[in-house]
Amino acid sequence: MNITWDGSTILVTGGTGSFGKQFVRTVLDRYQPKKLIIFSRDELKQFEMAQVFRPEEHPALRYFIGDVRDRDRLYRAFDEVDIVVHAAAMKQVPTAEYNPIEAIRTNVDGAANIIDAAIDRGVKRVIALSTDKAVNPVNLYGATKLCSDKLFVAGNHYAGPKRTRFSLVRYGNVVGSRGSVIPLFKRLRETGRLPITDDRMTRFWITLEQGVDLVLNALNRMGGGEIYVPKIPSMKVTDLARAIGPDCELDVIGVRPGEKLHEVMITEDDARNTLEYDDHYTILPEALRQSRGDSETGGRPCADDFRYSSETNDRWLTAQQLREIVDAA
Repeated sequence: MNITWDGSTILVTGGTGSFGKQFVRTVLDRYQPKKLIIFSRDELKQFEMAQVFRPEEHPALRYFIGDVRDRDRLYRAFDEVDIVVHAAAMKQVPTAEYNPIEAIRTNVDGAANIIDAAIDRGVKRVIALSTDKAVNPVNLYGATKLCSDKLFVAGNHYAGPKRTRFSLVRYGNVVGSRGSVIPLFKRLRETGRLPITDDRMTRFWITLEQGVDLVLNALNRMGGGEIYVPKIPSMKVTDLARAIGPDCELDVIGVRPGEKLHEVMITEDDARNTLEYDDHYTILPEALRQSRGDSETGGRPCADDFRYSSETNDRWLTAQQLREIVDAA
């Protein structure tokens, strides 16, 4: 069932990040919300964002200092909110490896706080951003996001007869996001050498615009508990490096702690609960299907041995497409 964006109150956690900025830009361009609340913990980033998205030019905007670790602050922020997009997280793999308790407090405890506050404050729909690293995780960041994903699916049980529904979107590396390898390669290409961890490495690749559209579409169609996975292209890290620095030497420096050679977004175990559409997959919540039925219709069931992995993907970015992405980023 489509939701009414005009006149709604929308809150995005981690709203000063790369995704949050693009989400705010898109919502302001397309809709007329009653309020659009940017919730984050860094006052400097909020100040800088307010110079671009000025409240005097966009009366719906609200800047709200807070941390998803702070349950009481979330209860205050969620008052009369209709839609929550949860983008706040500790995302850097090495940072999470060396600061595990901090990653757990933000990514796991923070998710639990979001769920409690959303249910008790009567939020209608919550979409959380997942990651390919939550699938068969080998690093702490992925493990915390797997826990977070499980919490959000289970949040639909906690809501019971109340109106709050929770779903997720899952995608791979984001072009132009903070921490993306593109800015690093651009800075280093003047040296004539670019570091890559392994020349076999592949990754899924998505733009910020595609990520925001995925979230908006998921919010429109969600029934609760679904994980939406877009059909996006893969790339070899070596191809990206050559697109940015065609004359550079590539230095293989070895896989970092907690890093995979390839990423997976749907495993064989999830395949039996997955529907395929022209532009995305939907992983259905098995337990919720038994009690509530499916909200998804028209999809094609995936084969039991289906696996959506970056190295066996049938969509790949060409060298020209990579150069265009680099130039845009």
